[in-house]
Amino acid sequence: MADKESVYVDEDAGKDDGADGTIENPYKTLLNARQHHPSESHYLTRKSLTGPVSEDGDPAARLEYKPASKSALKKMTTMYEQLQKKAAKADQLALREKDEAARRQTVLEEAKKVKLDLDTSLPEPKSIYLDEKDVKLKQGDHGKGTRVRVRGRIHRLRSQKDLIFITLQDGYGFLQCILSTPLTQTYDAMTLTQETSVEIYGEMWEVPAKQHAPDNRELHADYFKVIGKAAGDKEAVTNLVSKDAEPQVLLNNRHLVLRGETASSVLKVRAAVLRAFRQTYQEMRPRCLEVTPPSMVQTQVEGGATLFSFDYYGQQSYLTQSSQLYLETCIPSLGDVFCVAPSFRAEKSLTRRHLSEYTHIEAELDFISFDDLLNHLEFVMCKVIEHTLSDPQIAALISELNKDFKAPERPFMRMKYADAIEWLNDNRILNEEGQPHVLGDDIAEAAERKMTDIINRPIFLTHFPAEIKAFYMQKDPNDSRVTESVDALMPGVGEIVGGSMRIHDYEELMAAYEREGIDPAPYYWYTDQRKYGSTPHGGYGLGLERFLAWMCGRHTVRECSLYPRFMGRCTP
Repeated sequence: MADKESVYVDEDAGKDDGADGTIENPYKTLLNARQHHPSESHYLTRKSLTGPVSEDGDPAARLEYKPASKSALKKMTTMYEQLQKKAAKADQLALREKDEAARRQTVLEEAKKVKLDLDTSLPEPKSIYLDEKDVKLKQGDHGKGTRVRVRGRIHRLRSQKDLIFITLQDGYGFLQCILSTPLTQTYDAMTLTQETSVEIYGEMWEVPAKQHAPDNRELHADYFKVIGKAAGDKEAVTNLVSKDAEPQVLLNNRHLVLRGETASSVLKVRAAVLRAFRQTYQEMRPRCLEVTPPSMVQTQVEGGATLFSFDYYGQQSYLTQSSQLYLETCIPSLGDVFCVAPSFRAEKSLTRRHLSEYTHIEAELDFISFDDLLNHLEFVMCKVIEHTLSDPQIAALISELNKDFKAPERPFMRMKYADAIEWLNDNRILNEEGQPHVLGDDIAEAAERKMTDIINRPIFLTHFPAEIKAFYMQKDPNDSRVTESVDALMPGVGEIVGGSMRIHDYEELMAAYEREGIDPAPYYWYTDQRKYGSTPHGGYGLGLERFLAWMCGRHTVRECSLYPRFMGRCTP
């Protein structure tokens, strides 16, 4: 026993990093001690802080080292052997990987010697974008297909024996391309990565029966070249923006997320919806004329708490919350008008339906009643959906994104604010303080959305109390406690439109300024509309991202913005 090395282990005060097993510098675990000393060593252990005390209660007994128990040594030996086996397997794997890497490097060096040249004896290729369909397809062993030249990025990639299957994307469509020998024997073919940009020549074929590819066609390549190689291995796109990546990682790499089918499909639907709004406004009678109001302003619309302020050549100025006030100045000479412009709200909110910058579709209508406004809103939203779905490609994208989406039926449900309060209480939906709703409550997002989801149809929620609405809203002539105001609520997302009739009486507007503590001086140009031939008029603002979240079945409006901006996020 005396000849054996003594190795000390203190399970409480010892440490595995930097220890040497002496009594002055003990290990923390038997396993780590065994990793540094032979099995025949004399292992001594203690628990200097939590070990048992002596029979008379003396804690000094904890400081005494005792030989490790047989069971502890057996457990340690088992774990050590498992570690040794694991290490041996890792060494074997590393050796195999090294050998494979060496063999692959040899193959790649040989592949560098393989050179491709365009076959000038083949028909001159037709350059096409991937959504072009006017090409002839070879059908089995019959006939010839059009020889084409395509360019794009590799969206998907897989190898099968001597074939490489590429799904190419160019922003317009997708095309399956098949590389065979000798193309697959080149260095460029062997090192292809997703998102690499390429140019491919070849014959267009019909996809064989029971096989699947975009548009049921494929290109059989006779030549290709790499235009721009994409990073692979740890820097590969699929590693940076995988489906299970954290939301912040995806937002940081939004520029790469946009290359995915889901994100790009949402943006294509977004473009189609914007076209549909403009088409609808142009076709309706009377037509709505598009105008472009400023984004830098010196007046508020929705309250000072949500203003982004900045110094404008020494003057206090803001990013616009809404273009409404400017649109009102246009209607005397331009008739009904609309705009598609960014609006900014400095709301410290991280809910799934809030953005600090969003696309605002706003309109102002002259010589109308409140019922006219509601009918107009209902018509515009339904017509926009009709126009959007009339494009088969966009309709297919919406179906893929939100298979349950259906165009809403008219008329929309109309519910007054007071009736909504009663409905919420009848259905035991509480306010944010956990109490029943009372008249005067600003119905919270969660309660509003829950009500809409239960009713499961579009709702025009109308006649909100004057004290919780903006200063410019017209009061109901039959009940001055409430305004002629409306929120359009959609299942799954809640409010997507807010609108109202506007105060058109000069004295009433001046009283509203005073009631809200607003200095009317900066609003002189807005007030003048009531001095020079005022008329009953109204309008609304529609949040495009919320509208898209409803149509495309997106959990958050952030997915419906190119580069979303919200509290804490202003990059990339």
